[in-house]
Amino acid sequence: MELKRKVYDKLLEWKNQSNGKTSLLVEGARRIGKSTIVKKFGEEQYDSYVLIDFSKASKTIKDNFDNLDNLDKFYQTIMLEYNVRLYIRKSLIIFDEIQKFPKAREALKHLVLDGRYDFVETGSLISIKENVSDIIIPSEEEKIKMYPLDFEEFLWASNEHILLDYIKECYKNNVQLDDSYHKKASILFREYMLVGGMPQSVVAYFENNKDFYESDKAKRLILSMYEDDIKKAAKKYKYKVSSIFENIPGYLSTHEKKIVLSEIGVNKTFNMYSESLFWLEDSMICNLCYKCNDPNVGFALNRNESEVKCYMGDTGLLVSLAFSENEISNNQLYKNIMNGKLSLNEGMLHENLIAQTLVANGKKLYFYNHYSKEKHRNDIEIDFLISNESKTNIKVYPIEVKSSKNYSNSSYNKFKLKFGKKIGESYIVHPKGYQKHENGIKIPSYMFFCLFDKQ
Repeated sequence: MELKRKVYDKLLEWKNQSNGKTSLLVEGARRIGKSTIVKKFGEEQYDSYVLIDFSKASKTIKDNFDNLDNLDKFYQTIMLEYNVRLYIRKSLIIFDEIQKFPKAREALKHLVLDGRYDFVETGSLISIKENVSDIIIPSEEEKIKMYPLDFEEFLWASNEHILLDYIKECYKNNVQLDDSYHKKASILFREYMLVGGMPQSVVAYFENNKDFYESDKAKRLILSMYEDDIKKAAKKYKYKVSSIFENIPGYLSTHEKKIVLSEIGVNKTFNMYSESLFWLEDSMICNLCYKCNDPNVGFALNRNESEVKCYMGDTGLLVSLAFSENEISNNQLYKNIMNGKLSLNEGMLHENLIAQTLVANGKKLYFYNHYSKEKHRNDIEIDFLISNESKTNIKVYPIEVKSSKNYSNSSYNKFKLKFGKKIGESYIVHPKGYQKHENGIKIPSYMFFCLFDKQ
């Protein structure tokens, strides 16, 4: 089963605009589909291509990077080793898993300036960040990030193109879907929430007649791989990374969903865990969401690094991390979630998915809360904040995620009283249909991606 991916259009855009003047690095978590999509790009857009996988490249190929003073010999070695003819300005060379061989990344400066061929790199930040200290990153390198399939891509895989167009049309016209299609779209969104967007999981699900268990097996293999990656992390913080990663479902199951270091050990501070958190974010396994102390001024300037939430980069992986294989094997868990009967944990899944959508659309994650000394609890809790990114006239757009049909607007009302002049439109993501009202938009989860749709 071949999956249509949006990142393909970005590859095309780079090819047309770069005209060989830059290389392109495709970054993403492991098993996100980087190698698959760049191979497809090479097959369809060039007369020939070579994929050099540095996780298994021969000594001949690696030694070849000592021959950069003789590029005729350098390229001849590649052609002979891979039995592929390269055509000037018509061939692509792919450096796959480039984090395994940083010298190749550094060599791109010379290879791109030579101008004979196009170059695309793929790699995971897990290793790239740790293996660049001794090399010069080429200024000729452009970067794009690749994420799990989003809901729109999942609908493509489901062959639901007509429903997708209908969802977009209703959003554009500020109207609800007809009830039967609202129910259908809601069911498909729940499927997506459970299967997730990791390509292996999606393919396993559809190629096995929508079997959640087969999807879960694929996800557990990926989680096992991530756990192995964590074990290989720098010795100075791998235990801390592992401690946070294993506790993510527990953190997200709580009301506030924040990381609580006391659950890891006594006398723990965020300074002690800052590198570990950054490792998880750089690996793109997780998405970090920081508290903004004062949305009036700007999010980054008021980021509170001692209050942070840690979401999984893929919600389907979160499901498999949160529940044991035995809980999933009889499909009862999935049945309960599909029927909206898992009230205890469902909220974290919806919130994780909205976080995932925001990050995939280039948004940094921030939240806001206010502690009331009188009530001895938070009296304002806003799940996410996005802005118009203006430096002179900032507008804040609060987002609240509601997994239940019955909910209160009290947090937003108090937030509006406190920051009224800075608030733009508000968004409540909920299970009901679309509603536009004087304060903003109430939008169903399956329609949330439309906020960022550029078509």
